[in-house]
Amino acid sequence: MAQSRFVLSALCLLTLTACGHMPWSKKPAPPPQPVQELTITGADGAPATAFPQYWKRNTLVVDLQSASGNGSVTLKPGPAKWPVRIALRVRPGSVGLLEVQADQRMILPVTREGDKPVDLELVPGVYSPKSPQMVVRWEPARTP
Repeated sequence: MAQSRFVLSALCLLTLTACGHMPWSKKPAPPPQPVQELTITGADGAPATAFPQYWKRNTLVVDLQSASGNGSVTLKPGPAKWPVRIALRVRPGSVGLLEVQADQRMILPVTREGDKPVDLELVPGVYSPKSPQMVVRWEPARTP
């Protein structure tokens, strides 16, 4: 009888310990912390505060999810210079095309399908450490 109580207690303890390792017991990842690596201004030269910036590993992500219709922003490096990698985050369907102009011009079509944001990474050579600024323009999706 004492041995069965010991086994039952051990099983209960093992079960309770295993519950701490179940998928539902994990805390969600904290949201990314905004940073201010680049100076972002609108077409009128005023600071564009609607576009936060985040680090995603070693890539600076400029969040353009609130962009819609036609518009543009100008990005300028901060005191730490240009990040090595930059990505632009957009929501499918909110804009149809991004144009990036710095040392080179890059056109980025944006998919219409999906409901999660998409990070579009800029290819090397679009901007360099000596680029004074980068202009990002967007336009709405064209209907076929």
